[in-house]
Amino acid sequence: MGVKLEIFRMMLYLSFPVAMFWVSNQAEYFEEYVVKRKREIYPPDEKMQRKELEEFKERMRNRKEQRLLKQMGVSESQQD
Repeated sequence: MGVKLEIFRMMLYLSFPVAMFWVSNQAEYFEEYVVKRKREIYPPDEKMQRKELEEFKERMRNRKEQRLLKQMGVSESQQD
Protein backbone atom coordinates (compact mmCIF):
# COMPACT_ATOMS: atom_id res chain seq x y z
CA MET A 1 0.00 0.00 0.00
CA GLY A 2 2.92 2.34 0.65
CA VAL A 3 4.14 2.50 -2.97
CA LYS A 4 0.64 3.04 -4.37
CA LEU A 5 0.01 5.81 -1.85
CA GLU A 6 3.28 7.54 -2.75
CA ILE A 7 2.50 7.29 -6.48
CA PHE A 8 -0.97 8.78 -5.86
CA ARG A 9 0.51 11.64 -3.82
CA MET A 10 3.16 12.34 -6.45
CA MET A 11 0.51 12.44 -9.21
CA LEU A 12 -1.58 14.80 -7.09
CA TYR A 13 1.40 17.07 -6.39
CA LEU A 14 2.30 17.22 -10.08
CA SER A 15 -1.19 17.45 -11.55
CA PHE A 16 -2.47 20.30 -9.37
CA PRO A 17 0.01 23.00 -10.56
CA VAL A 18 -0.27 21.81 -14.16
CA ALA A 19 -4.08 21.96 -13.99
CA MET A 20 -4.01 25.44 -12.41
CA PHE A 21 -1.62 26.66 -15.10
CA TRP A 22 -3.84 25.24 -17.83
CA VAL A 23 -7.04 26.74 -16.38
CA SER A 24 -5.53 30.18 -15.80
CA ASN A 25 -4.20 30.38 -19.38
CA GLN A 26 -7.55 29.80 -21.06
CA ALA A 27 -8.53 32.68 -23.36
CA GLU A 28 -12.08 32.81 -22.02
CA TYR A 29 -10.79 33.24 -18.47
CA PHE A 30 -8.43 35.99 -19.57
CA GLU A 31 -11.15 37.86 -21.48
CA GLU A 32 -13.75 37.50 -18.77
CA TYR A 33 -11.74 38.46 -15.72
CA VAL A 34 -8.56 40.30 -16.66
CA VAL A 35 -9.74 42.45 -19.58
CA LYS A 36 -13.03 43.40 -17.94
CA ARG A 37 -11.23 44.30 -14.72
CA LYS A 38 -8.73 46.44 -16.63
CA ARG A 39 -11.57 48.29 -18.34
CA GLU A 40 -13.16 48.97 -14.95
CA ILE A 41 -9.94 50.39 -13.54
CA TYR A 42 -8.84 52.23 -16.69
CA PRO A 43 -11.94 53.17 -18.70
CA PRO A 44 -11.48 53.87 -22.40
CA ASP A 45 -10.72 57.48 -23.32
CA GLU A 46 -13.64 59.72 -24.08
CA LYS A 47 -13.47 62.16 -26.98
CA MET A 48 -13.65 65.15 -24.63
CA GLN A 49 -10.71 63.91 -22.56
CA ARG A 50 -8.72 63.24 -25.73
CA LYS A 51 -9.45 66.77 -27.00
CA GLU A 52 -8.41 68.35 -23.68
CA LEU A 53 -5.18 66.36 -23.70
CA GLU A 54 -4.36 67.46 -27.24
CA GLU A 55 -5.06 71.10 -26.36
CA PHE A 56 -2.81 70.82 -23.31
CA LYS A 57 -0.01 69.34 -25.40
CA GLU A 58 -0.35 72.17 -27.91
CA ARG A 59 -0.20 74.82 -25.15
CA MET A 60 2.92 73.22 -23.69
CA ARG A 61 4.53 73.05 -27.14
CA ASN A 62 3.79 76.76 -27.70
CA ARG A 63 5.25 77.70 -24.29
CA LYS A 64 8.41 75.76 -25.03
CA GLU A 65 8.77 77.46 -28.42
CA GLN A 66 8.30 80.90 -26.84
CA ARG A 67 10.86 80.12 -24.14
CA LEU A 68 13.38 78.94 -26.75
CA LEU A 69 12.76 82.03 -28.88
CA LYS A 70 13.32 84.26 -25.83
CA GLN A 71 16.56 82.47 -25.01
CA MET A 72 17.75 82.81 -28.59
CA GLY A 73 16.84 86.50 -28.59
CA VAL A 74 18.71 87.11 -25.36
CA SER A 75 21.81 85.27 -26.51
CA GLU A 76 21.83 87.17 -29.86
CA SER A 77 21.56 90.56 -28.11
CA GLN A 78 24.43 89.64 -25.78
CA GLN A 79 26.70 88.92 -28.74
CA ASP A 80 26.28 92.48 -30.14
